[in-house]
Amino acid sequence: MVDNSAIQSLPLPTFAKVRYSSWQLDEMIAAKEETTTSYFTENNVHGIEVSGLSTTYQQLSDDMIARGVILMNMAQAQIEHPALVEKLLGSVISKTADRLSAQNFAQFNTGIFVYIPENVQFDDVLHLSLNHLAISGEDFVARIFVYVGANAKVDILQEMHTIGTQKTKASVVIEAVADVGAQVTYANIDAFGEQTTAFINREVEVRDHATVDWQNAEFNDGNVIIRLASQLNGEGATSHTNVIGLTTKKQTQGLVTTILNRGRHTIGHIFQRGVILNRSTLVFNGIGKIIKGAKGSDAQQESRVLMLSRRARGDANPLLLIDENDVTAGHAASVGRVDENQMYYLMSRGISEQVARKLVIRGFMGEVLAKMPTKVAQRQVVEEIERKLRHEDD
Repeated sequence: MVDNSAIQSLPLPTFAKVRYSSWQLDEMIAAKEETTTSYFTENNVHGIEVSGLSTTYQQLSDDMIARGVILMNMAQAQIEHPALVEKLLGSVISKTADRLSAQNFAQFNTGIFVYIPENVQFDDVLHLSLNHLAISGEDFVARIFVYVGANAKVDILQEMHTIGTQKTKASVVIEAVADVGAQVTYANIDAFGEQTTAFINREVEVRDHATVDWQNAEFNDGNVIIRLASQLNGEGATSHTNVIGLTTKKQTQGLVTTILNRGRHTIGHIFQRGVILNRSTLVFNGIGKIIKGAKGSDAQQESRVLMLSRRARGDANPLLLIDENDVTAGHAASVGRVDENQMYYLMSRGISEQVARKLVIRGFMGEVLAKMPTKVAQRQVVEEIERKLRHEDD
């Protein structure tokens, strides 16, 4: 455990063009809220819902349990599997990576632990739901760890929400490991409330010939900084990172999406789409890094931001750091306004301006939307887009 003075001596994580020091994310009081209510997880799906400190839904087939799959509240896992949890936590994101990550490691008191042994294949989507109970005014400090064993396969849908209206902060760190030959689709829908200011840090280690595809939807209503990283450590490791984000009112969302090509013949692609409304701010920082020795690797990124208000601010900042010659790499970035020709075409056919905007936005985000692992998740993303658009004139 890192003491508080040591934590405060660490630097804050860097989010270029995002000023967040006044958010006081390095000052947390971990809440201890409990509940018996299940909020977002449908009955009979494989998965778990953790709300505050409470497990409010848990379902895993007898076959998966017999094959050694572990799916439980982080606190329960620390009691039932202490050696395994201790070995894995902090193995992907260092306990002293930065001040906010170190603080999370020192203070977390809830979360989710998933362990999938080698050769286990899920036919259904695994649902992970994490809910911040904003009731007492104290903060949400949670941790998730997902281990996917060699040649295992799983599609994960993870959601995060705020329940309640108290002004609070949230710190969530998500670590994942895809072992040799594993195949993982990890989709996220982040929807913290307007009164929740948050730090979200996600990172995966991808080993030999494993693939991890991120599908990340950022529909938070408050001020949020988000880090999403893939370490391609093994030969032939692959990660496609797809991100969509939508900001409204006066909120700020800042993202740093990073892929590190460390192994030979690794593939790392970043694809980001953002829409900005009202006086909000959305910043995409993309970093592709190919280190010396990662021969035959490929790093590509594309970030596009669509502004639907003249009062909004958007940035798309690509960065490529290449230390090897025998590679391919490229990037593209743009920040622009809605295509007036598209709007005119739709409205000339009797479609209202509001509906036309919805169609343009859905089309703009369509490539990521289509890759959500379930029809329900796709519908949730569409509903989040429509909910955000209702605040366009606020």
